[in-house]
Amino acid sequence: MKTVIGLMLFVNLLFSAVIDDYLNTLKVQAQTQNPNFKDFSVKRGNEIFNSKHLGKRGEVISCASCHGEDFTKTSKHYFTGKLIQPLSPKVNPERLSDIKSIEKWLRRNFNDVYKREGTAQEKGDVLYYILSKDK
Repeated sequence: MKTVIGLMLFVNLLFSAVIDDYLNTLKVQAQTQNPNFKDFSVKRGNEIFNSKHLGKRGEVISCASCHGEDFTKTSKHYFTGKLIQPLSPKVNPERLSDIKSIEKWLRRNFNDVYKREGTAQEKGDVLYYILSKDK
C-alpha cells in the first residue's frame, strides 16, 4: 500500500512540475506580448472555454462542444463523434503531463474554435480554468 501511495505522490509531483514549468513559460511569453499582464485568470479561462464562435468548419462551437463541462468524464468530438478522454488529470493522469502534447492540442483546438492560434495569455487562462475544476 505504501508503494502505491508513494507512486501516486511521485506522479502528482511530476505532473505539477511539468505544468508549472509550462505555465511559467507562458507567463514570460504573455508579459512579452502584453506588458500589463499580471497573471492568468480562471474567469477568463472559463469565458474562453465556454464562449461560442464560428469555428473553422463554419459552425458555432466552443471548447465545451467537444470536451463537455465535466472534465472527469469522457466526451465526444462535436464533428467526428470520436471519444475524447477526460481533461481532468485526476482521472486521466496522461492529461497535461507532456508539454509537446499540451502545445499541440491547445494550438489545434484554438484553430478549430477561434480559427487562430491562442495567445500565451489565453492558453494560460484556459489551463488555469481546467486545473481549477480539478480541485
